[in-house]
Amino acid sequence: MTDAIPKLSIVNVGYRSTNFWVLSVGTSRLLVDLGWMGMFAALEAELKRKDIPLNEITHGFATHFHGDHTGAAQDLKNQGMRLIVTPEQVPHIAAMQQWMKPADNYTEIRVDDNVVVPIAESRTFLKTLGFDGQFVHTPGHSDDSVSLVLDSGEVFTGDLTHPQFITEEEASVTLKSWATLRELGAKIVYAGHGPVRLITTS
Repeated sequence: MTDAIPKLSIVNVGYRSTNFWVLSVGTSRLLVDLGWMGMFAALEAELKRKDIPLNEITHGFATHFHGDHTGAAQDLKNQGMRLIVTPEQVPHIAAMQQWMKPADNYTEIRVDDNVVVPIAESRTFLKTLGFDGQFVHTPGHSDDSVSLVLDSGEVFTGDLTHPQFITEEEASVTLKSWATLRELGAKIVYAGHGPVRLITTS
């Protein structure tokens, strides 16, 4: 008798209209998008409410470096989480700091201890965490936007504008990003805001 393949679980621990996704396979947990700045306690409370121990989240990944998606990244790192970034994102970590104000209570992200994973090596790296999928550079909303596509069809896109709502100004770059995701088998969109949606076919 063979062992059963662990089932993927996806839990939304978001707040303030932003979705933060905990992906679990067996005992492996990955957090996609990392909370609002100055509101780590709210994220911690939401994890507790959903019965997800914070210390079980070994790694976190941000779809892009804006304050509502990575504002609690360093707070999470201080609790033991490793922050995964791609080379496309590295310059944007420090750049995010310039938009923060003292009232935001933002904890600045250290850049010397992150796990830098090139896009081309992301499938191998994610496999070590128990996930079958890859990172994909998907510019449109921002130059540092990176999506996570799982082989089972789920895609975590952050703020990449959904095809139904793309404006003419962003159409060229954003539509190309969506075409890439479709080619890789993306079927169900877990975005940074709003409900889970099926990906459009064109």
